[in-house]
Amino acid sequence: MFGRKKEEPGSQDAIEQPAEAPVIRDPQAGKGAPTPKRKEREAARKRPLVPTDRKASKEAERAAMQDQRLKMRQALDTGDEKYLPLRDKGPQKRFARDFVDARFTLGEYLMFGALVFVLISLAVPSTSEQMIYVLGGFWVMFLAVFVDVFILSRQLRKRLANKFGEVERGTVWYGSMRALQFRKLRLPKPQVKRGQYPS
Repeated sequence: MFGRKKEEPGSQDAIEQPAEAPVIRDPQAGKGAPTPKRKEREAARKRPLVPTDRKASKEAERAAMQDQRLKMRQALDTGDEKYLPLRDKGPQKRFARDFVDARFTLGEYLMFGALVFVLISLAVPSTSEQMIYVLGGFWVMFLAVFVDVFILSRQLRKRLANKFGEVERGTVWYGSMRALQFRKLRLPKPQVKRGQYPS
Protein backbone atom coordinates (compact mmCIF):
# COMPACT_ATOMS: atom_id res chain seq x y z
CA MET A 1 0.00 0.00 0.00
CA PHE A 2 2.72 2.51 0.97
CA GLY A 3 5.33 0.73 -1.10
CA ARG A 4 6.72 1.95 -4.38
CA LYS A 5 5.05 1.13 -7.61
CA LYS A 6 7.00 -1.15 -9.74
CA GLU A 7 8.03 0.62 -12.92
CA GLU A 8 6.95 -0.93 -16.08
CA PRO A 9 9.75 -2.43 -18.09
CA GLY A 10 9.49 -0.31 -21.23
CA SER A 11 8.98 3.02 -19.54
CA GLN A 12 12.49 4.05 -18.51
CA ASP A 13 14.90 1.14 -18.69
CA ALA A 14 15.56 -0.10 -22.16
CA ILE A 15 15.38 -3.79 -22.68
CA GLU A 16 18.80 -5.10 -23.46
CA GLN A 17 19.08 -6.82 -26.80
CA PRO A 18 21.27 -9.84 -27.03
CA ALA A 19 24.57 -9.13 -28.85
CA GLU A 20 25.04 -10.70 -32.24
CA ALA A 21 27.32 -13.65 -32.24
CA PRO A 22 30.65 -13.10 -34.16
CA VAL A 23 30.90 -14.73 -37.54
CA ILE A 24 33.26 -17.67 -37.39
CA ARG A 25 34.91 -18.60 -40.65
CA ASP A 26 35.00 -22.20 -41.59
CA PRO A 27 38.64 -23.30 -41.60
CA GLN A 28 37.84 -25.76 -44.36
CA ALA A 29 36.60 -23.01 -46.70
CA GLY A 30 39.22 -21.53 -49.07
CA LYS A 31 40.01 -17.83 -49.68
CA GLY A 32 39.68 -18.01 -53.44
CA ALA A 33 43.36 -18.23 -54.41
CA PRO A 34 46.27 -20.36 -53.26
CA THR A 35 48.86 -18.75 -51.00
CA PRO A 36 52.06 -18.12 -53.04
CA LYS A 37 55.13 -19.93 -51.85
CA ARG A 38 58.11 -18.02 -50.51
CA LYS A 39 60.30 -18.99 -53.45
CA GLU A 40 57.70 -17.71 -55.89
CA ARG A 41 57.46 -14.34 -54.10
CA GLU A 42 61.25 -13.93 -53.98
CA ALA A 43 61.54 -14.82 -57.67
CA ALA A 44 58.89 -12.22 -58.55
CA ARG A 45 60.82 -9.51 -56.66
CA LYS A 46 64.14 -10.32 -58.27
CA ARG A 47 65.20 -8.26 -61.29
CA PRO A 48 68.35 -8.84 -63.29
CA LEU A 49 71.09 -6.28 -62.65
CA VAL A 50 72.35 -6.69 -66.22
CA PRO A 51 69.72 -6.96 -68.97
CA THR A 52 69.69 -10.26 -70.81
CA ASP A 53 69.68 -8.59 -74.23
CA ARG A 54 72.45 -5.99 -73.98
CA LYS A 55 72.23 -4.97 -77.63
CA ALA A 56 68.53 -4.13 -77.38
CA SER A 57 69.13 -2.31 -74.10
CA LYS A 58 71.87 -0.14 -75.64
CA GLU A 59 69.68 0.62 -78.64
CA ALA A 60 66.82 1.70 -76.38
CA GLU A 61 69.16 3.86 -74.28
CA ARG A 62 70.66 5.47 -77.38
CA ALA A 63 67.20 6.21 -78.78
CA ALA A 64 66.11 7.77 -75.47
CA MET A 65 69.21 9.99 -75.34
CA GLN A 66 68.71 11.06 -78.95
CA ASP A 67 65.08 11.92 -78.25
CA GLN A 68 66.15 13.94 -75.19
CA ARG A 69 68.75 15.87 -77.23
CA LEU A 70 66.18 16.59 -79.92
CA LYS A 71 63.71 17.94 -77.37
CA MET A 72 66.45 20.07 -75.80
CA ARG A 73 67.41 21.46 -79.22
CA GLN A 74 63.79 22.35 -79.94
CA ALA A 75 63.49 23.96 -76.50
CA LEU A 76 66.53 26.14 -77.25
CA ASP A 77 64.69 27.36 -80.36
CA THR A 78 61.24 27.79 -78.82
CA GLY A 79 62.15 28.62 -75.20
CA ASP A 80 60.13 25.68 -73.81
CA GLU A 81 61.03 25.67 -70.11
CA LYS A 82 60.44 21.93 -69.64
CA TYR A 83 63.35 20.71 -71.78
CA LEU A 84 65.82 23.58 -71.40
CA PRO A 85 69.27 22.85 -69.94
CA LEU A 86 69.56 23.35 -66.18
CA ARG A 87 71.62 26.55 -66.56
CA ASP A 88 68.77 28.21 -68.54
CA LYS A 89 65.83 27.09 -66.37
CA GLY A 90 63.82 29.26 -64.03
CA PRO A 91 61.65 32.39 -64.23
CA GLN A 92 64.53 34.71 -63.28
CA LYS A 93 66.75 33.35 -66.06
CA ARG A 94 63.92 33.80 -68.53
CA PHE A 95 63.39 37.38 -67.34
CA ALA A 96 67.13 38.09 -67.70
CA ARG A 97 67.14 36.68 -71.25
CA ASP A 98 64.14 38.76 -72.29
CA PHE A 99 65.57 41.90 -70.71
CA VAL A 100 68.93 41.51 -72.48
CA ASP A 101 67.35 40.57 -75.82
CA ALA A 102 65.06 43.61 -75.74
CA ARG A 103 68.02 45.95 -75.25
CA PHE A 104 70.66 47.06 -77.73
CA THR A 105 74.11 46.28 -76.32
CA LEU A 106 77.57 47.15 -77.58
CA GLY A 107 78.87 43.84 -76.28
CA GLU A 108 77.25 41.83 -79.07
CA TYR A 109 79.61 43.51 -81.55
CA LEU A 110 82.75 43.04 -79.46
CA MET A 111 83.82 39.86 -81.30
CA PHE A 112 83.47 41.59 -84.67
CA GLY A 113 85.56 44.49 -83.39
CA ALA A 114 88.23 42.09 -82.14
CA LEU A 115 88.31 40.35 -85.53
CA VAL A 116 88.71 43.68 -87.34
CA PHE A 117 91.52 44.60 -84.96
CA VAL A 118 93.35 41.33 -85.70
CA LEU A 119 93.03 41.83 -89.46
CA ILE A 120 94.27 45.45 -89.27
CA SER A 121 97.16 44.49 -87.00
CA LEU A 122 98.26 41.94 -89.62
CA ALA A 123 98.15 44.55 -92.39
CA VAL A 124 99.74 47.44 -90.46
CA PRO A 125 103.37 47.12 -89.30
CA SER A 126 103.69 47.04 -85.53
CA THR A 127 106.33 49.82 -85.58
CA SER A 128 104.23 52.34 -87.55
CA GLU A 129 102.31 55.22 -86.00
CA GLN A 130 99.01 53.90 -87.33
CA MET A 131 99.29 50.94 -84.98
CA ILE A 132 98.98 53.29 -81.99
CA TYR A 133 95.63 54.55 -83.28
CA VAL A 134 94.46 51.00 -83.95
CA LEU A 135 95.34 49.93 -80.41
CA GLY A 136 93.77 53.09 -79.00
CA GLY A 137 90.56 52.46 -80.93
CA PHE A 138 90.38 48.89 -79.70
CA TRP A 139 90.80 49.90 -76.05
CA VAL A 140 88.18 52.64 -76.41
CA MET A 141 85.74 50.07 -77.82
CA PHE A 142 86.58 47.62 -75.02
CA LEU A 143 86.02 50.30 -72.35
CA ALA A 144 82.70 51.31 -73.92
CA VAL A 145 81.54 47.67 -73.88
CA PHE A 146 82.59 47.32 -70.23
CA VAL A 147 80.64 50.44 -69.20
CA ASP A 148 77.59 49.31 -71.18
CA VAL A 149 77.56 45.85 -69.59
CA PHE A 150 78.07 47.38 -66.14
CA ILE A 151 75.01 49.63 -66.63
CA LEU A 152 73.02 46.67 -67.96
CA SER A 153 73.89 44.53 -64.93
CA ARG A 154 72.81 47.28 -62.53
CA GLN A 155 69.50 47.75 -64.37
CA LEU A 156 68.90 43.99 -64.53
CA ARG A 157 69.56 43.51 -60.81
CA LYS A 158 67.14 46.32 -59.97
CA ARG A 159 64.39 44.92 -62.22
CA LEU A 160 64.86 41.39 -60.86
CA ALA A 161 64.68 42.65 -57.26
CA ASN A 162 61.48 44.60 -58.00
CA LYS A 163 59.78 41.61 -59.62
CA PHE A 164 61.07 38.61 -57.63
CA GLY A 165 62.31 40.14 -54.39
CA GLU A 166 65.48 38.10 -53.88
CA VAL A 167 67.80 37.78 -56.87
CA GLU A 168 69.07 34.26 -57.50
CA ARG A 169 72.82 33.85 -57.45
CA GLY A 170 74.39 33.94 -60.92
CA THR A 171 71.37 35.42 -62.71
CA VAL A 172 72.92 38.87 -63.27
CA TRP A 173 76.16 37.26 -64.50
CA TYR A 174 74.07 35.04 -66.80
CA GLY A 175 72.43 38.09 -68.35
CA SER A 176 75.72 39.99 -68.64
CA MET A 177 77.40 37.11 -70.50
CA ARG A 178 74.41 36.87 -72.82
CA ALA A 179 74.82 40.57 -73.63
CA LEU A 180 78.32 39.81 -75.01
CA GLN A 181 76.94 37.34 -77.57
CA PHE A 182 75.73 38.28 -81.03
CA ARG A 183 71.93 38.39 -80.92
CA LYS A 184 71.31 35.84 -83.69
CA LEU A 185 73.77 33.35 -82.14
CA ARG A 186 72.31 33.43 -78.62
CA LEU A 187 70.93 30.21 -77.15
CA PRO A 188 68.15 29.90 -76.13
CA LYS A 189 67.07 32.03 -79.07
CA PRO A 190 65.55 35.46 -78.32
CA GLN A 191 61.79 35.31 -77.82
CA VAL A 192 61.21 39.09 -77.73
CA LYS A 193 61.86 41.94 -80.17
CA ARG A 194 64.03 44.99 -79.58
CA GLY A 195 62.33 47.31 -77.11
CA GLN A 196 59.89 44.60 -75.93
CA TYR A 197 60.99 44.61 -72.29
CA PRO A 198 59.49 42.05 -69.87
CA SER A 199 56.94 43.42 -67.40
